[in-house]
Amino acid sequence: MPRTARLLLLALLSIGPVAQAQIRIGQTAGFTGPVAAGVKETTDGARLWFDAVNARGGIAGQKIELVSLDDRFDPKLAGENARTLAADARVISLFLTRGTPHAQAILPVLQEAKLPLVGPSTGAMVLHEPVQPWVYNVRATYQREAERAVMHLATVGITRIAVIQVDDSFGADCMVGAQRGFKAAGVAPVAHETFDRAKPDYTALAPKVAGLQPQAVLFFGSGSAVADGIAALRRAGSRAQLVTLSNNASSGFVKLLGDHARGTIVMQVFPFERSLATRFVQEAQELAKAAGLPELTPAMLEGFAAARVMAEALRRAAPNPTREKLRTALDGMGSFDIGGLEVSFSPRDHTGLTYVDISIIGADGRFKR
Repeated sequence: MPRTARLLLLALLSIGPVAQAQIRIGQTAGFTGPVAAGVKETTDGARLWFDAVNARGGIAGQKIELVSLDDRFDPKLAGENARTLAADARVISLFLTRGTPHAQAILPVLQEAKLPLVGPSTGAMVLHEPVQPWVYNVRATYQREAERAVMHLATVGITRIAVIQVDDSFGADCMVGAQRGFKAAGVAPVAHETFDRAKPDYTALAPKVAGLQPQAVLFFGSGSAVADGIAALRRAGSRAQLVTLSNNASSGFVKLLGDHARGTIVMQVFPFERSLATRFVQEAQELAKAAGLPELTPAMLEGFAAARVMAEALRRAAPNPTREKLRTALDGMGSFDIGGLEVSFSPRDHTGLTYVDISIIGADGRFKR
């Protein structure tokens, strides 16, 4: 064999197994910025399952590789990252993206590249209705959470409720659910205020809301923006019950709240992370302990659930899964048990799960049910 041909063959052999040994999944999320703590936890939860699958040999001999890009919680950058990932033919799916405006920026990329998105970390209704053909949700909607939050407050006799929302598509989406709850309870919010997503300023807003003496405040926003707003309300003298949604269900958010954490209600879209009654939680706990993680959090469970769905869809699309084969596998998944929770997809329904619950942060900084 000529020397040039031999060198070429050796080069192909050296890169071939590596290229073939990986199933590449792309992720864009705010690994820095206001939601960094929650993003880290959801990603850690996903890696628990991906690492377990890879340790058992992967999917038909191919290991799952998660390629994560930081969009700093900037919708424009999220769209750019999605295009970068979509341009890599080896990336067969996007996974565990974060944010509602960010998801909206990504949607055109999915359609153009025929690229599935599995487990977006957002409950935006725009990803549920009408059905987005390339998006597969693995959590309940924010509207369902917000409606449940209002109904819970009304049920326990709290009817003077104020709403503070970020002025973007996420905040508007949450408000739709809250309004349904207000209508069902037969009450109206005592205040409805908005704040700028890029530059939250509570200088005038917090004293205005506090002066109305609401019994509870629903806070629709993310990470540090909500933590700063809650601190501003307390400084303004409000003793209202604070309520926020599951996008803030992370230990990192509790740390951001600091002395204001105790008693804050945080909606949840997965079972109690310390309950051994659910096999899904039990398995996550065992893997977290083996990985040396200090504790399992609700945000980790979200990533864990999304990873289980992704791995199962890859298994059904194997061998040699492609974007189209993965989409077909997801649409045909029907009802899939991820450990006591049934995730269901069809071509006409990409919601996945509808589970919603309520938790409150205890004196020890942990979520209580």
